[in-house]
Amino acid sequence: MDVTDDQQQTQYRVTAGELRAFIERFERLDAEKKDIADQQKEVMAEAKSRGYDTKVLRKIVALRKMDPQEISETEAVLELYKEALGM
Repeated sequence: MDVTDDQQQTQYRVTAGELRAFIERFERLDAEKKDIADQQKEVMAEAKSRGYDTKVLRKIVALRKMDPQEISETEAVLELYKEALGM
């Protein structure tokens, strides 16, 4: 084995270790994401058991993520579509 082969093997081991670290970090984050999604489901189940409409709650959450101008535009288009459909 010459020096070049040894260097390539060392580089491969370092790269494999780094790759494994990235994958493990991603897997941990994926597990955390699942835990958070489960907690969100629990919150909605609790709200539903208290009589709240979870579809409306989810829409409110989506609206709260939007800026006021975007909300106004969305509501204006919704009203326009409803009028066009005679609703």
